[in-house]
Amino acid sequence: MLARQVAAAEGVGVTAVLIGDLAAPLVDNLAAYGVNQAIVVSHTGFDDYAPEAWAEAVVQVAQARAPKAIMATGTDRGNELMAHVAARLNLAMAANVTQVKVGESYEIMRVRWGGSLFEEARLHGEIKLLTVAPLVQEVSEAPSGGVTVETFTPELDEKAFRVRVTAREAPETGKISLAEARLVVGGGRGVGSAEGFAKLDELANLLGGAVGGSRVVTNLGWRPHADQVGQTGTRIAPDLYIACGISGAIQHWVGCKGSKKILAINTDPEAPMMTKADYAVVGDLHEVLPALIAELKQ
Repeated sequence: MLARQVAAAEGVGVTAVLIGDLAAPLVDNLAAYGVNQAIVVSHTGFDDYAPEAWAEAVVQVAQARAPKAIMATGTDRGNELMAHVAARLNLAMAANVTQVKVGESYEIMRVRWGGSLFEEARLHGEIKLLTVAPLVQEVSEAPSGGVTVETFTPELDEKAFRVRVTAREAPETGKISLAEARLVVGGGRGVGSAEGFAKLDELANLLGGAVGGSRVVTNLGWRPHADQVGQTGTRIAPDLYIACGISGAIQHWVGCKGSKKILAINTDPEAPMMTKADYAVVGDLHEVLPALIAELKQ
């Protein structure tokens, strides 16, 4: 939505750049969201992510098209890619932007310090480079009437592929991922041990959800890093997040604040997670969860 707003203010259309032939099928859905043109960047080396090569491809597209702005999602990959693009073009890049007012320079609002504050700033440059903060823009349709598609083949040398994805570890089969779960049960230091997560797993299974943990939980080895919710883990946006024994440090809050509703369970009523939650239960999670599970089973 932010891309459409900026394009309208600049008096130009929205062009989507799709990197790799595997991304080409996405073209079919772009017209519904206001995209006027799609450029499929094709290269034999684009069978998986390679940040330097992808960035060089975007730079070559930019040099050929002279866009007003280039925007990407504010994910780890999006921020990394745009940082490479900014370095190659010798331009400033603003990360995790939430609002843009178009002018000779862009007046922007962006998330800073792990979501603990918002910063108002001005973004200068012949091409404005920015990433959009995750989970802050509403996804809305705005049919464009059709998308014109063309293929662009960049000129890349082998050096551009020195950093690339060479293998992937498949997720557990039949397990709901944290990023896609509509309900997440999270555990913190208050769970007490790896064995203490058994009740969290049971509750999540009853409700068709996933289990996550705070950074201290993964650091202690109680859960794998893939289960971490937070700034350096997975950012979630479920319909309901049940936070058990989690104090609510800013690093964790950044990862869960996209939740539509938060239920916190903690013995400390003044814990940050308790004061920010929509619903709070002051009590021992080892007593609260068994009671909740028993009621659900009935």
